[in-house]
Amino acid sequence: MSGPRVHESVPHTTGPPRARRAALLAGSVGNFVEWYEFGVYGYFATVIAARFFTPEGGSETEGLVRTYASFALAFFFRPVGAALFGRLGDRIGRRPVLILVIALMTGATTLIGVLPTYATVGALAPWLLTFLRMVQGLSAGGEFGGAVSVMTEFAPPGRRGLYGSWQSFTVALGLLGGAGVATLLATVLTEGQLSDWGWRLPFLLTLPLGLVALRLRLRLEETPAFRHERRRERPPGREVARTVVLGAGRVMGWSAAGYTFLVVLPSYLQNTLHTGFRQALLATVLANLGFAATIVPAGLLSDRIGRRPVLLTGAGLVVVLSVPLLNLLQDTGTSNAVKGLAVCGAGAVVGLMAGPGPAMLSEMFPTSVRHTGLGLAYALSNAVFSGCAGLIITETMKRTGSVDIPAYYAAATCAISALALATLPDNQGS
Repeated sequence: MSGPRVHESVPHTTGPPRARRAALLAGSVGNFVEWYEFGVYGYFATVIAARFFTPEGGSETEGLVRTYASFALAFFFRPVGAALFGRLGDRIGRRPVLILVIALMTGATTLIGVLPTYATVGALAPWLLTFLRMVQGLSAGGEFGGAVSVMTEFAPPGRRGLYGSWQSFTVALGLLGGAGVATLLATVLTEGQLSDWGWRLPFLLTLPLGLVALRLRLRLEETPAFRHERRRERPPGREVARTVVLGAGRVMGWSAAGYTFLVVLPSYLQNTLHTGFRQALLATVLANLGFAATIVPAGLLSDRIGRRPVLLTGAGLVVVLSVPLLNLLQDTGTSNAVKGLAVCGAGAVVGLMAGPGPAMLSEMFPTSVRHTGLGLAYALSNAVFSGCAGLIITETMKRTGSVDIPAYYAAATCAISALALATLPDNQGS
């Protein structure tokens, strides 16, 4: 049984090679900017907590919880953005929406870099930061559906997995870019300089990156599939909603494990295992390198053998390996080299889900609702299982005292996701 699906059989239309390359580049660069920023926010969570959410005399743990609450709030605006911009993308086209969302993301992220802190404006500071995070959430909600629609609708027959995997690959590059910038700043600046003003630099760097992305998207052509299908009747809303829920279930493990291992890890290492800031960032870089290494091969493999076996393998490995991985990191007798290989392997396992994931979602929806449908499925999953990951893990560890909570969280969500993935058709993607 494959579950509710609204994907119709239509001729696969694609553009010329030059247009396909331009679509990959224009779609990818926006994802890079978006995830660079979200990575930077996660990597500097402890600094942001101190500057925006911890009044004098306040608890560091409470400040970190508030920081992750702001992080989660931005994710809960993603479904709103997915519905709003997805509807526009399905009506007026992918191109104009992608131009709009990258402009919004760039503007909001740059403004974070110049915000006054709690010490300057008091309780207004966290509210200003939270507002900009909401704007980012709205724009990010429209980004994924538009970018994946463009990439997969330009893909040649039998190559949606490969083309869609570039969305996830540029997520990895964005997270790596953020981690690289954070590591560089942590190396060349003192802790005082980093806390004082150095944390602003990665956010300000978004401005030139966003302008490059905007220029590429202004040159983007509309997808052949959208031009071909724009007058096609939309499927019933109830059927689309059921497919959105199923899609969210299929990617929840990817969302939760990805954020646990790739974004929340630095704060966990610092606050729980008392690792230095630089060492925590280095571990994150290694995890993201492993993540990046498997994404495109996994997408390509899913074109050959189908989406289901690749996605189920990734989810199953997270279930089996999460607790042993965390135990390795907790063991003071484990060498740094072994710990490095462990976090790199964790990232690689997440990449097995991230590679075929975009194409899998794209193939669940017809062209007439694809931008909205896949965007909502991904945004809902990310809002609940990614955006809340830091908050859930930090608060649960605080209440239970267990240092294994991140592993339990990643394993449990991937186990549930595997049940939804098992309903995939045998031949999807192959």
